[in-house]
Amino acid sequence: MVEEIVLKAKVLQSALPYIREFYGKTFVIKYGGSAMTDESLRESFAKDVVLLRYVGIRVVIVHGGGPQISQTLERFGVRAHFVGGMRKTDEETMHVVEMVLSGDINKDIVALINRYSGRNIYAVGLSGRDGQLIRAKKLNKEEYFRSLGLEVPEEDIGYVGQVESINVELLQTLMEKGYIPVIAPVGVGDYGEAYNINADLAASHIAMALRAEKLIFLTDTEGVKDKEGKLISTLKKEEALRLISQDVIRGGMLPKVKGALEALQRGVKKVHIIDGRAFHSILLEVFTEEGVGTEIVEY
Repeated sequence: MVEEIVLKAKVLQSALPYIREFYGKTFVIKYGGSAMTDESLRESFAKDVVLLRYVGIRVVIVHGGGPQISQTLERFGVRAHFVGGMRKTDEETMHVVEMVLSGDINKDIVALINRYSGRNIYAVGLSGRDGQLIRAKKLNKEEYFRSLGLEVPEEDIGYVGQVESINVELLQTLMEKGYIPVIAPVGVGDYGEAYNINADLAASHIAMALRAEKLIFLTDTEGVKDKEGKLISTLKKEEALRLISQDVIRGGMLPKVKGALEALQRGVKKVHIIDGRAFHSILLEVFTEEGVGTEIVEY
């Protein structure tokens, strides 16, 4: 029994250098995949986020919700339609997207985190339309798809947006008061119209605007893998570009890595792509030397 207690103390002590290094810094976490749907993983995530805040790390959460949107559309008799991997978002679909993201999912995450928080640390839910948090415009599909090396679809994708600016002052004010912002990736246009924004892209832009210490993507994979399928613990920019050119990094991982490289160029210190299916994956990646996923660095 004493040995077990001593071991726990040593584990806590080993985290001290990281707690000291990251105290007062900002982490932006993109929350999605199984970590959002499995009840035990949801609770683990919420507790980890509260722990980060209690040790002095400022946390901003940006969540997805693609599967839940598709399920709700089906209940309304609307079939989900994707163009080049992007959800075609007409006016009717946009209403559902906003209802699911800004309503059901956002408030559920906020309630879950607040179940484990307290003493002046609380989560607060925001849509990108609140306080002009995420200013957006219609996605330039030619520019976007060509940047990923993909064929540009001819079909219009509707109210799919790209980020123009982030209201940094609003986020800083909330974090200074001890709040944990939980953001639904819905942007607002010049005339108040809503735009559906890819959660990975929204998280990247928020991290860049805040010049975050870390941008963390929770995914349903271990991280970035090489051509032999082996996990890459540390991925440098030059190697990432080579793997992209060789079509090793592709599919859903491609926009994440591209977003990571842009974030590093614009002030984010480090990007992590980790497996959200593993319990306490955030803590293991941040507070241990070994880590559990892929860290992406510029040099």
